[in-house]
Amino acid sequence: MATRRPPRRFLRTLLSRSTFLKLALLYLVWTVIEAQISYYRVARTERESRAQAVLHEPTRVYIASLHWNNEKILRAEWNRAVVDLVNTLGPENVFVSVYESGSWDDSKGALRELDEELEKTGVARKIILDEETHRDLIDGPPEKEGWITIPDGRTMPRRIPYLSRLRNLSLQPLRDLAGNGTRFDHVLFLGDVVFSVPDIITLIKTNNGHYAAACSLDFSKPPNFYDTFALRDARGHEHASQTWPYFRASKSRKAMINAQPVPVSSCWNGIVAMPASSFTGIRGLQFRGIPDSLAAAHHLEASECCLIHADNPASRTRGVFVNPAVRVGYNRAAYDAVHPGAHLKTGSEPPGSGSEGGSSKSWLSLKEIYWGLWRNRVARWTTTSWFEEREVRRRVERWVKGGGGGGEKGGFCIVDEMQIVVHNGWKHL
Repeated sequence: MATRRPPRRFLRTLLSRSTFLKLALLYLVWTVIEAQISYYRVARTERESRAQAVLHEPTRVYIASLHWNNEKILRAEWNRAVVDLVNTLGPENVFVSVYESGSWDDSKGALRELDEELEKTGVARKIILDEETHRDLIDGPPEKEGWITIPDGRTMPRRIPYLSRLRNLSLQPLRDLAGNGTRFDHVLFLGDVVFSVPDIITLIKTNNGHYAAACSLDFSKPPNFYDTFALRDARGHEHASQTWPYFRASKSRKAMINAQPVPVSSCWNGIVAMPASSFTGIRGLQFRGIPDSLAAAHHLEASECCLIHADNPASRTRGVFVNPAVRVGYNRAAYDAVHPGAHLKTGSEPPGSGSEGGSSKSWLSLKEIYWGLWRNRVARWTTTSWFEEREVRRRVERWVKGGGGGGEKGGFCIVDEMQIVVHNGWKHL
């Protein structure tokens, strides 16, 4: 009796399934190996960056910062960190410019305390405590630019032009000093975050000092990073995943996986270092929003912290980078979560000492790395930013055709949003 042979179709199906399972198994094994390699690479980079967090030559730094209702973090963390930074860099090498606007908590009192502490160091500074609240702004006469008519008929100030004006005011002393021949190496934009002196030194030394801008990574509720509004990868896309390794573009993602400075199109993320020369002279950069006609008629918005990189010619030649070795938090718990085993400098230990976050432990667990790789892959495989970006481009094109001018160079910054100032902060429309 002849033996019945399996149908060829069945054999092909069995073979294809077997091949698929083998490939899937190989892919899983490779991901485990990749996660292990990334874990040790991140830990090694952490050790090296902290060991090198020392400035061997005097560095002149202009510190610029905006504050609104930040009393808690000012008194708990920020004031002390700024004084430590001034003492480390040398008061003669620093200018501190702080602009506070209309807080209803005691931010003004906290900043007066900072002023007193900075007075003891002898550092040059300008701390402006502006009494104008958001309510005062809204109730005042509308300005020619930065205001729009909203659906209920009211004319309201746009959030981004408002913030841009304040940021430009915080930089005015830099321009005045430059006119008198006083120069600085870096502008350091300090957000309302927890940071340490080694964080700042590591940031300044990003990519051996060759950059148009270098940014930290910021966290409010780790493991998710915070500033999604301003961050764009090397191809101008928004993040693929809010957890490590974050990015959609291969160039940015691979740099993050390799624990190297990450090339991006724009970033802000808590703390930013930029060459001071970018903001001085006739062609010095100014913060701005997109035109009112584009924002209002087409329901679009873009962060001033992204547009500044789009406007900066050096962004194309020197590059914009996120330094994953510099991680800051909007509260102590967030900072500690991304600095396992570390504690902040107290002022009694020199920068770069092992006690300042010099732990050899990776700030990412092996589990976070493994699942982060998979989340990012799945996000890239199942989602795309193409449709939203195409819609934004179409609206900008309609605006240009309707007499909007020569276009908008910060197109990669623009999103389908509208943000206005309200009495207790800001809101989307």
